[in-house]
Amino acid sequence: MAEREPLIPKHGGYRKLKSFQVAQLVYDVTVRFCDRYVDRRSRTRDQMVQAARSGVQNIAEGSQASGTSKKTELKLTSVARASLEELRLDYEDFLRQHDRPIWPRDDPRRTDLIARRPPNADAVAEWARQIRSGPSGRHGQRGRGGTGAVSTSSTASTYPEIAANAALILIAVACGLLDRQLAAQATAFEEEGGFTERLYNRRQATRRGA
Repeated sequence: MAEREPLIPKHGGYRKLKSFQVAQLVYDVTVRFCDRYVDRRSRTRDQMVQAARSGVQNIAEGSQASGTSKKTELKLTSVARASLEELRLDYEDFLRQHDRPIWPRDDPRRTDLIARRPPNADAVAEWARQIRSGPSGRHGQRGRGGTGAVSTSSTASTYPEIAANAALILIAVACGLLDRQLAAQATAFEEEGGFTERLYNRRQATRRGA
């Protein structure tokens, strides 16, 4: 007799999800960014940190809930995606309000950070220091995708721009991963159903003496 499919399939394992790993990196980067550049008394500070945390927590909770409710998994993953979108807007607002540019999609600095796949916030900070110094090692020099050869602002003032854009790059990666994850979850829910459907099928099989 063929072995029965478990009523509650394997679930969890969210730490191995690339979306969770990148969202966690976004959270760590955001905590550092807010500590340095956002007023501690500002409500925006709390909102940014909470939005970043929500992205991480809801991916984890959705993965953990997937064993008994695909619908809940889909809902929580969607909440994670929405939280990161909210965080994206906060970073864009920061750059606009401080008269700093949002790097375009074809900026080579974006490609460089994505290609490096930084494992933690320290690696992102090191990348930011290298970008600030520029290929010739001169402080304040912009990357090839910048608007000028050398920044006229002080060395320190380039960091918020680089840090905010780095966060936006990582958020874009996390959102792309979550979009694919949501599509896969929706397809699985449509084709396989959830716990209720499995429970019904198990009961029917039991009644037939299977």
